[in-house]
Amino acid sequence: MSPTTSSTPTSFATCDLCDLHKGDTSGDFRVLPPVFRSYGRHQKFGGPVVTVKCFEDNSLVKAAVESAGEARVLVVDGGASLRRALLGGNLGLAAAKNGWAGVVIDGCVRDVAELAQCQTGIRALASMPLPTERRQEGQRDVDVRIQGVWVRPGDWLYADEDGIVVMPAPLPG
Repeated sequence: MSPTTSSTPTSFATCDLCDLHKGDTSGDFRVLPPVFRSYGRHQKFGGPVVTVKCFEDNSLVKAAVESAGEARVLVVDGGASLRRALLGGNLGLAAAKNGWAGVVIDGCVRDVAELAQCQTGIRALASMPLPTERRQEGQRDVDVRIQGVWVRPGDWLYADEDGIVVMPAPLPG
């Protein structure tokens, strides 16, 4: 599946991927810890990764989801902050409208009822009603560490009901 493909791959299971790669010692196949809750309508999603690193400032998250998603997954290193929400209903709707396969946030979201209607995958640590202040701070397209696991721009992320895995190349087929 190329980054410009508009559909999300659904013929995978993270359990099967883990079985296939259980002997991998290279560090290429990574599994995120089971701390993320699902907030979007799609439980299963995957695609090439775009990264944002920010702390309690969602300026770059907003810019990303308001641009063409091209079936990619936005991975946000929010420093695991539980004090401010980096994505809410309006930005979740923008992500879905602009073709993002999913958004994974090491931080919080808000407008949970609205996010549940968004036609995209959304994972985050928790909900928090407080919004961020936009200070135009952060970085895009950098290696990020999500719950102790490295995720790099161009990696491929796959998420389903069982968990989230990251690998350097897309699934064959």
